[in-house]
Amino acid sequence: MATKGARDQLRALADAAANGERMFPVFDQMPRARRERAASVLILFGALDTFPSAHDADAHAVSRDLDVLLLARASTLRSHPGQVAFPGGRADPGDADAIAAALREAREETGLDTEGVEVLGTLEGVPLSFSEHLVTPVLAWWRRPSPVGVVDECESSDVFRAPVADLLDPANRGVTVLERGGQQWRGPAFHAKGQHGTQLVWGFTALLLDALFDRLGWTEPWDETREFTIGGG
Repeated sequence: MATKGARDQLRALADAAANGERMFPVFDQMPRARRERAASVLILFGALDTFPSAHDADAHAVSRDLDVLLLARASTLRSHPGQVAFPGGRADPGDADAIAAALREAREETGLDTEGVEVLGTLEGVPLSFSEHLVTPVLAWWRRPSPVGVVDECESSDVFRAPVADLLDPANRGVTVLERGGQQWRGPAFHAKGQHGTQLVWGFTALLLDALFDRLGWTEPWDETREFTIGGG
């Protein structure tokens, strides 16, 4: 089973954020939109029942069965088609707060039984100027796992639980290079095994995972010159 240490570290991180500590200084440099819409994502960790990682992570708290819930967006979507993401999305008027929005979206997107989710807390909002959102990460622990899968094929093509040790494995780490407006953006990336083959995790989701792993002290040395092709390997 995933060690109690991982949950304790995540809870301590959420508590520090609640006390006003800045978790991710890297996001302070990101541009802000003049008008930002509220959104949130659920970063749900737990213990896999089957198919644990074969990689022994350096961090003592990261056991082979520690995992995080991810999904792949449908390729037909207008916004971020095919990208791997955390469950989540824009807040609705009926949502009480960022936590309620993240849980509702996760339930709608993956079929998650949110009654089995222990919310550990929220981290500071991350600005995404391109889509004009301020995204609040919600840290959570899966105290009572439930089946998950694609609920609406028009929204998602894959829902899977990625072993954290696999994401930390240097063999599965690299960078993606994005050219836009005459500028080049390099960002962290991960290879993860989905239900339908290897998925490339990049963009906002990879940036948040990378920052989270760094903050927790889980990151292992990896080759930051290795480039992954967006849409490929």
